[in-house]
Amino acid sequence: MEHDVLTEPADLLRAHGIQVTAQRIAVLRAVAGRPHSSTDDIAGVVHAQLGTVSRQAVYDALHVLTEQGLVRRIQPAGSSARYETRVGDNHHHMVCRGCGRMADVDCAVDETPCLIASDDQGFEIDEAEVVYWGRCPECRQAAATPTTG
Repeated sequence: MEHDVLTEPADLLRAHGIQVTAQRIAVLRAVAGRPHSSTDDIAGVVHAQLGTVSRQAVYDALHVLTEQGLVRRIQPAGSSARYETRVGDNHHHMVCRGCGRMADVDCAVDETPCLIASDDQGFEIDEAEVVYWGRCPECRQAAATPTTG
């Protein structure tokens, strides 16, 4: 379930036993405001908001927020890690091969059908990661439009 991080991020941090810092609040807001952003994108937003903040501080904040379940880290093949605040629902993603745009996709059927493997080989499965690859509408349109020149 997605957290309401835009209204009370400090309270959310406290509720999860995380020390409240300006960097963590800024990172949480950046991730909530720009789902599927890379670490570099998040660092840019945080730097614009706070001024001097090290890239390491952003990495550290993302690590803590991910470890405590406030942020989800996703990394489709061939892509840098991306972050979002939609956690706990085992949703999936679509990725555009053209521009890299990423979009959420709810599980296809029921609540967690993807957690039922044909042979779990003794594993206790608690998460499934499905990535759909293709081209977004904008990239499809661009490819269909003849160039003049």
